[in-house]
Formats: sequence, C-alpha cells, structure tokens
Amino acid sequence: MTHTHVTAPTQFVEANGIRFAYRRFGRDTREPLLFMQHFRGGMDHWDPAITDGFAMDRPVILFNNAGVASSSGETPNTVDAMGDYAADFVGALGLSHVDVLGFSIGGYIAQALTLRHPALVKRLMLVGTGPRAGEPPTDPKYSQYGTSTDPGTGETGLEAFLYLFFSPSTSSQAAGRAFWERRHLRRKDIDPPSSAQAMKAQLAAIAEWREVRGERFGELKRIAQPTLVINGNRDIMVPTINSFTLSQHIPNAQLIIYPDSGHASHFQYPDLFLAHARLFLDR
Repeated sequence: MTHTHVTAPTQFVEANGIRFAYRRFGRDTREPLLFMQHFRGGMDHWDPAITDGFAMDRPVILFNNAGVASSSGETPNTVDAMGDYAADFVGALGLSHVDVLGFSIGGYIAQALTLRHPALVKRLMLVGTGPRAGEPPTDPKYSQYGTSTDPGTGETGLEAFLYLFFSPSTSSQAAGRAFWERRHLRRKDIDPPSSAQAMKAQLAAIAEWREVRGERFGELKRIAQPTLVINGNRDIMVPTINSFTLSQHIPNAQLIIYPDSGHASHFQYPDLFLAHARLFLDR
C-alpha cells in the first residue's frame, strides 16, 4: 500500500533515551526530506498538500522531537540541544544525510542541526524563520495569541492562528481557513497535543535564541549547504526582515518573499511553494 499524509502509520525509533515518533511515506528515490515543525506543533500540523506533493517523487519524514506530542522524554530548553536530538533521530533511522525543511522554531532547529552536524544535511529550506539574535516580534497581539493556536482551543485557536500565520486580507484569510481544513483531514492515529512542559521549554529556547552569541550572525557564514529562504511579506511571528538577514549571511542562500502573506506563506501558496522547492532541491 502506498501511504499518504493521512494514512501513513506512526512509527517509533529509540535514540539517546528518547522514543521518537515519526511517519515516513513517499517514493524511495532520493534523499529523504525531513520536516521540522513550528512552536508546539507535531506531525499533524503539516499541510497534506505540501507533504503529499513532495512525496510524489521523494521520501518524506515527519517527526516529533524530544518531548513533543507523541515522542517521549522532556523537551530541552535550548535550540542547540533540540538540534542534537534531531541528529540522534536521523542517525537512529540509519540515514547518512537528509534534506531539511524547517518552519518557524523548526527553522531555528534546522540551523542548529546544520551547524552542529553539517555532514547530515545536504540541502536546507528555511521557512518563516530567522537567525540567532534576529529581530523580535513587535505585534501587540503576539504574546496574547502565541500560545492559543492549538486545534483544541476551538474557534479561539483558529482566530489566533489566522491572525498570526496569515495576512488580514480576504484572500489570505480564506487560504488560512482552507489550510485549517486540510490539516484536519487525518482522523485516525493522530498526535496528542504537546505538553505544558514542551511549551515552556520551547519558549525558553526561543528566548535564548534571540540572544547574541559571539559575532552577530557570524555563525551563518559556516552554513555551506545550498539554502532556500522563504517567507511572506508580512510575517509578524518572525518578522520578515529576518529572512532577508538569513539570505545575506548564508553564503549559498536564495530568498523568495510571497505577496499578501504572513508566517505560513507556504500553507497559503502550497502549489507555488512546491514548484519553487522542487526547483531548488532538484537543481
């Protein structure tokens, strides 16, 4: 049976004391594409239009890092430690290298993985994210809505999600609602919500990531992998200027900014994102 985002079974692998939950599906023809999710997000928070799109011509691996949703253990409170756990997971699968897509805090973790374990990462995609010591969010509702985007919060969660991840325009809000429907297509074998411990630890990790360490943006010069940076023109979660900073300091990076969109521009324009990502990954 050929599995999809909706049907792929949850599997588990153990490494460094953690029982990692993951799902793998797609054509086994090239390097797997490893997905790293946003704040509090698990495997069910991805867009099937994107995951199934990639799976048409490559293996897709979704996973929950240490302490997140259905994975065991506690979530660490630094991005570096999260990157090390991700390396443990890749190693436990017996993979020598992967392509990586990191979204939001997942983009922070993807950078840490690449910097600390460079041999594991072949190509890097950074979506709706930013560098260490980047510009912080300034929107007045960021703190109010930031912890309210879980599906379990009902209409309040949807309101917060649409505000933080999409632009206020009618078309962007409609795209957000369409994504919300797609992301709930999986009805069986779904993740539990991430714990309060995971949320607290991720908040601490985000705060630590915003601190300057050494030369500001200096470590980005050490990312040698081809890198694609993507964002919306109105990201209020990780302000869009941070994507420009990534593209300026990573030596082999290119930048795409989508119009009339926010933090989740790839969920708003899944077909366009897939086209751009495939060009990047296949070149």
